[in-house]
Amino acid sequence: MLQLPHQPLQVAAVPPQRSPAREDQAGPWHSEAVCRRDEAGLFFAPSKEPTAARLAREEAAKRVCARCPVMVDCREHALLQPEPYGVWGGLTAAERRVVLARRRRREVELRKAAAAGDRVAAAG
Repeated sequence: MLQLPHQPLQVAAVPPQRSPAREDQAGPWHSEAVCRRDEAGLFFAPSKEPTAARLAREEAAKRVCARCPVMVDCREHALLQPEPYGVWGGLTAAERRVVLARRRRREVELRKAAAAGDRVAAAG
């Protein structure tokens, strides 16, 4: 495994919430995020980062996400915003783009299936 040179930690990896807090929680989800407490520098790429260093950093960030109690909320936030940079909810920006493309395809397929079902019901 590649060792990353020690980098100073950023103050916080999760920015202030941009959408209203969910009403089913006592506070915003990001207040419980593990990345708020440590290792924040892992989540966003420094400029001109070599590929090997980026891959190692992203894997280390994903390990932090894997132990985070709000990983799913973080991931959904990043998918709904959508966040264009960094590791959020255990996914890189490229991985989030794949998830979003799959969701869009699934929504199209579901709409087509619903429209076909409506036509069959109307004919019957």
